[in-house]
Amino acid sequence: MIFGERFRAKYALSEAGEANVKRGVLWTVVTNLVVMAGIGILYLLMQDYMATLVDGAALPGALPYALGVVAFVAVSFLTHLRQYHYTYSVVYDEVGHVRTALAERLRRLPLSFFGHRDLAELTETMMSDVDRLEHVWSHVLGYLYGGYISTAIIAVMVLVLDWRLGLACLWGVPVAFALLFGSRKVFDAYARRAKAAGLAVADSIQETLEDMREIRATNQEARYLAGVDDLIDESERLQTAAELRIGIFVNAASVIMRLGMATTVLVGVGLILSGQIDFMTLFMYLLMVTRIYAPFDQSLALIAEVFVSDVSVRRLNEVFDAPVATGSEVFAPQGHDIAFDRVGFAYGEEAVLEDVSFVAREGEVTALVGPSGSGKSTCARLAARLWDHDAGSLTVGGVEVLDVDPETLMGAFSMVFQDVTLFDDTIMENIRLGRRGATDEEVLAAAAAANCDEFVGRLADGYATQIGENGARLSGGERQRISIARALLKDAPIVLLDEATASLDVENETKVQGALSRLLAGKTVLVIAHRMRTVMGADKIVVLEGGRVVEQGTPVELLAAGGTFARMVELQGANAGWSV
Repeated sequence: MIFGERFRAKYALSEAGEANVKRGVLWTVVTNLVVMAGIGILYLLMQDYMATLVDGAALPGALPYALGVVAFVAVSFLTHLRQYHYTYSVVYDEVGHVRTALAERLRRLPLSFFGHRDLAELTETMMSDVDRLEHVWSHVLGYLYGGYISTAIIAVMVLVLDWRLGLACLWGVPVAFALLFGSRKVFDAYARRAKAAGLAVADSIQETLEDMREIRATNQEARYLAGVDDLIDESERLQTAAELRIGIFVNAASVIMRLGMATTVLVGVGLILSGQIDFMTLFMYLLMVTRIYAPFDQSLALIAEVFVSDVSVRRLNEVFDAPVATGSEVFAPQGHDIAFDRVGFAYGEEAVLEDVSFVAREGEVTALVGPSGSGKSTCARLAARLWDHDAGSLTVGGVEVLDVDPETLMGAFSMVFQDVTLFDDTIMENIRLGRRGATDEEVLAAAAAANCDEFVGRLADGYATQIGENGARLSGGERQRISIARALLKDAPIVLLDEATASLDVENETKVQGALSRLLAGKTVLVIAHRMRTVMGADKIVVLEGGRVVEQGTPVELLAAGGTFARMVELQGANAGWSV
């Protein structure tokens, strides 16, 4: 069967997209057959004219032919119009559907999926790959598959009328396509290399733009730009090589297919000389042979698009086939204690957490401390199900987080990460993202609690100030306070603070900590911090080292124990006296 699930997977089509392609194929077949019928009118006219020349018969009246031509033009116009609609107009809608489906899929994928892919690759998939496939869906599939079907129908007709002339004009079609598809493996290798080179260019440009401050600070502009130039040159070279190879095979296939016209003439002349057919039979086949090749003209010219699209299809299917994080949309916890019970997590082959057990209780501030890479941020992300743990049990209010839909679970969490993400909008709207529909008064109250008034008051437009891409017009501390205000506005029962005050000076850090202490009363608070003074007011401290819990207790208890936490406090105290 031509169509179906395998067809959709082969071209990364949705069910609606497949239905549109089917309609495009149908109307392409109808159009090709209508055009072939028009050749029949020309044949009848030529037959009557030849009868007049040879036998002296009177020419028939022009009215029947005039009516036939008018009918042909009208029907041809209508079928071409329907063909255009179903091969172009409706197919363009598929682009929007696919991009929306991609965005929806990405929204539901766990963060572990994004850990294996960079931003440039995903952007390339959503934009360039979908654009390339749109060209295949609209310009190739309808004509190609429609050409297959209409040629098969016409082939039966020409073989029935005269199998010798039929073979003479048809042999080139299967040979041409056999040559073309036989070269596919050769082309695929170059296409993959060209695609990888294009991604390397995108990665390099993105990296250069994102790190421009560091590049300029180290006076490395010339070296980085030279590297980008080299990657662009390599990408152009590989792309040219790939297109040259497929171009050779496409043109060779076109020449072979067109040789069918020559063999039709040679065989036909031989049959006429032997008295087996008359001239009009040969004339009819010469007319038909042009229409047999015509449906493939555009498809052959664009067949490379189908080959190149394999890379894009694979990348799209990787996203659509990736398992999403699923679970119940009902979340009814008994309180909001976060309990880790022998939890394990590995990033690929690398173990990050092993046998981690602790409880962050509701109404308390639990601090996670430890050296960099010890697994503190991973614990927070597992609790909110941004990643899924591999072993053990992790519950919120007695409910296993793996059993809850991530978006439903996220409703119980407010988070402030060290790396703040803001949007090119006003300060007011960036804070309002914490809870859509919040009133201006509620937004301003959260902003005041996060100590935003102090710097917003210096801005000409106040909270209506546009802050630029990712808050480019603000300092790191100002961006952090907006993120804290957003979390406070959400007012979720669980709050995760991952180095939330890392970008604040001592004075503002103290103010924000005071605001958090007042506004987070009664919530489950999980704090991740490197500065020990930040966590001295915590109700409980969990010390992680090498992905394992090595200590836990109150700050007083851990200081008295003289273990890892006490040593970290001592080291930071010693560093505080360091000066240039």
